[in-house]
Amino acid sequence: MTRPRLAPLYLAGFTTAFGAHGIAAALGAETGDIGWTLLAFGLTLALYDLAEVLLKPVFGALSDRIGVRPVIVGGLLAFAAFSVVGALLPGTVGLIVARFGQGAAASAFSPASSSAVARLTDDSSRGRYFGRYGSWKSLGYALGPLIGAVLVAWSGLPALFWALAALGLAAAGWVLLAVPSVPVLPRRRVTLADLGRELTAPGFLLPTLVLAASTGALAVAVGFLPLLGRQLGIGTIGSMALVTVLAVCSSVAQPLVGAWHDRGRMPVRAGAAGGLALIAVGVALAAAAAFAASVSWFAIAGLVASALLVGAGVGMATPVAFSYLAASTPADRMGRTMGSAELGRELGDAGGPLVAGAVGAASVPGVGLAVVAGLTAGAGVFAAVGLRRR
Repeated sequence: MTRPRLAPLYLAGFTTAFGAHGIAAALGAETGDIGWTLLAFGLTLALYDLAEVLLKPVFGALSDRIGVRPVIVGGLLAFAAFSVVGALLPGTVGLIVARFGQGAAASAFSPASSSAVARLTDDSSRGRYFGRYGSWKSLGYALGPLIGAVLVAWSGLPALFWALAALGLAAAGWVLLAVPSVPVLPRRRVTLADLGRELTAPGFLLPTLVLAASTGALAVAVGFLPLLGRQLGIGTIGSMALVTVLAVCSSVAQPLVGAWHDRGRMPVRAGAAGGLALIAVGVALAAAAAFAASVSWFAIAGLVASALLVGAGVGMATPVAFSYLAASTPADRMGRTMGSAELGRELGDAGGPLVAGAVGAASVPGVGLAVVAGLTAGAGVFAAVGLRRR
């Protein structure tokens, strides 16, 4: 296994993360010019994730039928095409079409890319390559808002859409040229009862729970750390730097933890449960900072430590969970399983902030964060008890 065979897949992962967060950040800056109501703005932001929730399992299953490479290439080309729509059709209608179309396209190439990583690696290297794939996704989440802001400031929102179109085309061409064809395997007929057993089997349910819990807590941290930072008076730049610290920490940790897992130095139970424990402590520190009555260096240090711990925990739990999921899934249904697991991550991504916001609105923000920390810790207990040592 050589790195160039999978490097195009890392670019595909970067593309979907960049498309999600880069556009979302840029839309916030352009809202006043477009004239949206707050509700319309929120719905437009949600279209990308809504398309992914609806379509990821579908495209994951399709990749089992026709092969992962056609689905990845087709999804990236569609992503580029809808980005061109966003560049050429300014205004609300163009943005809605482009946003939903980009999300639908990402729902094709994202689970298919995860399936390709699983199919093109073996037990001795899978953790390392899933770590690298996740690392590039984290970089997309971190750099997307920054690059998006620079492009929008330079030449408006169309410039960002043109950049995403170019990125999608480049990734599609690279995948087509460099990623080897993965053979389509014979598949047995699957009934609804079979599908239900697959989705409730511990080999699927537990690693997906780990992915959903870590992604949900990550979404909470990305949203609440800048908010708390501004309340503590460290300014917009300092507040956004907390998210950058989190993302960079996750990007550095994932390939390292994945390589340790391959060498037997990071068992899946220790990686999953330990990662969720770090995340829970990190979110709890953010909750403690939210309860601070006044600005203090202790509270600011707590936010920095929170970013480091959440980033490290995500980087620890994600590659071992994906590696375990791939190792426990038959190759002929890898795409369907990865698509369903990605759906679990999307539900966590939406559910975490919803829980924190709803509980925080009914009480105070610190309580909402404390509830998320407790739920994350509970998921870690399930992982420690249910995942076999490996």
